[in-house]
Parts: sequence; C-alpha cells; structure tokens
Amino acid sequence: MRIVLDTCVLYPTVMREMLLGAAGLGHFAPLWSGRILEEWARAAVRLGPAGEAQARAEIALLRAAWPRAELPPAPGPEARLWLPDPADIHVLAVAVAGSADAILTLNASDFPRRELAEQGLRRLDPDGFLTDLWRDDPSGIAAVAGRVLLQANRLSGSRWQTRPLLKKARLPRLAKAVSG
Repeated sequence: MRIVLDTCVLYPTVMREMLLGAAGLGHFAPLWSGRILEEWARAAVRLGPAGEAQARAEIALLRAAWPRAELPPAPGPEARLWLPDPADIHVLAVAVAGSADAILTLNASDFPRRELAEQGLRRLDPDGFLTDLWRDDPSGIAAVAGRVLLQANRLSGSRWQTRPLLKKARLPRLAKAVSG
C-alpha cells in the first residue's frame, strides 16, 4: 500500500517515528513531496530558529532513509483537483500522481472522503491506521513503540511511559492497545 503522509503527521516526532517504524516493517510505502517537507520545516519555525534547524536536519535524514518516498510536484493533476482548502490540493495531487492508495492526515475536514474516493483514494487517520496495523502485527508495532519510547526518553531526558507518550502524540487508541 502506498500512502501519502500529510505534513501534520510528519511534524510531530512521535507520530512520525511510529508511522515510519511501521513502514520500515513493510506495512506500507510512505510518500511525500518536497512541498510537504517544506511545510514541516516552516511549521517548526514557531519553535524558534533551533526548531527549524532541527526540522531541516530531520528532513535530511528522512530523505536519506527513504530515497524513493519523495515525489516531484504534480502540476497537471493539481490544476484539475478540488478540496475545501485550496492550500491542500498539492497533497491530493501528489497522491494522484504517485498512484497512492490513501492520504494519512489529521485534517479530516480538509480531505473529504467523497472527494478522495473520486480519485480512488482513501483518507486514513494515524491513530486508527496504526491501531489496525497493531491488530495485524502486535509484536512488530509494539517493538516500534518501544524504540520510540527509548528515543523519546533519551532525547527529552524524561521518564515517559508508552501510554502517556502515545496519548500525547494523538495516538490514544494505539496507546491503549500497545499498553493493554
């Protein structure tokens, strides 16, 4: 399955690491565009200059780890597509041009299922998607969660537990499943 990852699921670190960990297990092929990655870097500016620098470093690592994931701009499809927020049409255009199966996003209202279905796409939310993957591969997804937890504790200097960390990352159903 080929899935376009919207900026809003790439930018939060824990969510991104969970999704890419699942992709690393072979559950799906992640896709994005340079514009999606640039939106991530611009959003990180709100954290200050260090936030943008960190985002750009993470983007460079992402590109190195997933060299086939980045798709070129898709101006042809973009010109004929419609979404409630015109600023999101580029995400849909990349999905269409990249023959994706779905768009993974937190922005349900900006990606109406009907509009996506007309293009042969589904909209997936990260919590439901990861929870479904956990049902199919509980040990694999639990192992990803364990690695994400270790990394979060190392980087933050905190003593997170899996359930609160995943809940804070807007993955409450996955948190319950993995911690259950």
